[in-house]
Amino acid sequence: MHWGYGFWPMIPLFWIGFVALFCWGASRLFGWRNRRGPFEMSMEPNALEILRRRYASGEIDGTTFDQMRERLEGSARPRY
Repeated sequence: MHWGYGFWPMIPLFWIGFVALFCWGASRLFGWRNRRGPFEMSMEPNALEILRRRYASGEIDGTTFDQMRERLEGSARPRY
């Protein structure tokens, strides 16, 4: 009827395994490894990054890049 004295070390091991399994399942379910940061939800590049890529690939020249970059940086500033 009784488990005896040899069973009691298994109880903490069971709970450690249960918590580890729960944490592993939660990380797989919510995909925490795939996110960049807590406030950066969108995985799309911003407009300035797209502009830099276009300039690097040769789609636009230096003067066009400078004009468009100045416009983008000017529109990002808060207006008072």
